[in-house]
Amino acid sequence: MSNPNPYTDTTTTATTPNDSAHSYDSPKPQSGGLSRGLLNVLLVFVESAITLVLRFDPELRRLAYPLAEKSKVVCIRTYLPHTQLYATFSHRGVLLDNELAAGHNADITINAYSFQLVNALMGHNPDHIDVLQMRGDTQDVQHLKAFMTRLGVGGVIQNVLNKVRGNPKDKPTPEQKAQKLSDYREQINEQAQQINALDKDNRRLKTQLAELENKQKATFKGMVIACVLALIFAIATIVLGVQLY
Repeated sequence: MSNPNPYTDTTTTATTPNDSAHSYDSPKPQSGGLSRGLLNVLLVFVESAITLVLRFDPELRRLAYPLAEKSKVVCIRTYLPHTQLYATFSHRGVLLDNELAAGHNADITINAYSFQLVNALMGHNPDHIDVLQMRGDTQDVQHLKAFMTRLGVGGVIQNVLNKVRGNPKDKPTPEQKAQKLSDYREQINEQAQQINALDKDNRRLKTQLAELENKQKATFKGMVIACVLALIFAIATIVLGVQLY
């Protein structure tokens, strides 16, 4: 976790009264535990997966916000094999490391067998989350349980399927379908009435235009006749005047 995680090259002892028989100070592989290299590879994979899920799941981001807002640190201790790692919630995501940064303390501690932790992350079952032994502030523990339940692989698959085929809870009821159909019919009737009104206006405008054209033609003919008569009158006047003289 060397790229985004600033928690490197320091080790802080995190022990509890129930776990005093175990030593967590040494980063060296313990007997029966995972090697440090393998653990780092696993943490990189899990951290990348969580980051990807957070990016595409707004509800998961909402559940993580109370923990990220206060930069809560979760210490996870597993047995068979024995490992210890830390998850730090931040606005960049969930940062995983096998060491705790200097000056930081774990706000929540999880003690569980490895298979229990795997079941919790794979099963998307609140009962699997409740099996884990969590110690810390009650509200923080509740936030973490809600986050882990949503984070489960089953929940991720369910979210993807819901986005593809739509959430069954969001499917309209028969009454809602009937109401929508009635609304569509009203919209169609309103549009039909608007079309009829526009058609009437169009016919009326065409009629008015034809009348104006006829009036314009009649006026033009009248002006031509008047001009001809005026010309004839003028010529007659001139002819009569010449004959009188």
